[in-house]
Amino acid sequence: MSHTAHIRSHRKPRRSASTIAMRAGVAGGVLSTLAVAGASGSANAAEPVTQTLELPTLTADLAAQVAQSADVTQQAAASYELQAERDAAAAQAAKQAKADLAEAKKKAAEAKEKAQEAARKDAAERAARSAERATLSASVDTGSSDSSSGGTGGSVSSTSTATGSAAAVVSFVQAQIGDAYVSGGTGPNSWDCSGLVQAAFKQVNIDLPRVSQAQSTAGTQVSLSNLQPGDILYWGGAGSAYHVGVYVGDGMFVGAQNSSTGVVMKPLSYDPPSGAVRVL
Repeated sequence: MSHTAHIRSHRKPRRSASTIAMRAGVAGGVLSTLAVAGASGSANAAEPVTQTLELPTLTADLAAQVAQSADVTQQAAASYELQAERDAAAAQAAKQAKADLAEAKKKAAEAKEKAQEAARKDAAERAARSAERATLSASVDTGSSDSSSGGTGGSVSSTSTATGSAAAVVSFVQAQIGDAYVSGGTGPNSWDCSGLVQAAFKQVNIDLPRVSQAQSTAGTQVSLSNLQPGDILYWGGAGSAYHVGVYVGDGMFVGAQNSSTGVVMKPLSYDPPSGAVRVL
């Protein structure tokens, strides 16, 4: 055995071909990694460009949201404006209704006052004619016993002295005694006051107006103390009469009085007329 057998050698061992190849592979891998890292670095360096490209999209979304918010605000403002207009219209309507009510009350009060004045005037006219009516009652034969016992009762018999057309008128109205009174009635079995008078004069081809107001001015005004058979009697003012009848002579008249009595013949004292007109 050599005396140097146990002494380690300090010489570097020889590298085998496999070792060299492995190292070369490692070196290549390192270079590849560096290359990839470099590429990644280049890619990362381009990222600001990508973010800059996405900025317009974010800005457009924000603008859309702002526009939508503006639309909502505008709609809310329009709604408030509409509500304000409705409130103003309601207030105006309430104000107008209050004014209309006040005007209606005023007109109603005026109408009531006019009606009361008309009633007072009519009463005064009746009082002024009382003397004339008293003279008439004293000058004609009113059948005082009948009027005192039947002033509110049945008809009183009378013998008319009428002749000619007047006789025809008198005969017609006397023939209707006992018929019913119906407002607006024109016969043949029910009448109102002016309907009966109109039908009576139609028998002698005289066309009278339909209503009592017009019939009270249809002929010549005559005094109640100078009546003749066939004269038209009226109650109320001339031109504003509310009732008419026919004078049949002997201080009697025939008229469609009311729904309780119907067509009756009564003395003038039963319901003294206001005036008379003569058409025959």
